[in-house]
Amino acid sequence: MDITIHASFLPHDDPEAALAFYRDILGFELRLDVGYEGMRWLTVGPADQPGTSIVLHPPAVDPGITDDERQTITEMMAKGTYGSILLATKDLDTTFEKLDAGGADIVQEPTEQPYGVRDCAVRDPAGNMVRIQEVR
Repeated sequence: MDITIHASFLPHDDPEAALAFYRDILGFELRLDVGYEGMRWLTVGPADQPGTSIVLHPPAVDPGITDDERQTITEMMAKGTYGSILLATKDLDTTFEKLDAGGADIVQEPTEQPYGVRDCAVRDPAGNMVRIQEVR
């Protein structure tokens, strides 16, 4: 089989803040900006990886979600416990410096983890955990 990861989904609650983080700080390109009934779906990704994207979507818009579930999702996003993604870079220190200078919500500075990787962690404007691992 030839299967690749095409897209991952993360919620956002402020499209302009999401663009400022993913496009302006991380350097991803904006591939799609789709609006519908006052909501926006943004598709971003690394310019050199056109087949891999992150779709930033309004939270809890699935018609099958109950009001209680919407409330839970909103609360989890506020705590930063709902969405997460793991990215990778060859130069973790420079990436972290750019995140820090851009005002990212720093969770953990670059750290050598006991399980054999060096990484850092930030939260995007919606509270999603973004871990960035150094590729060695």
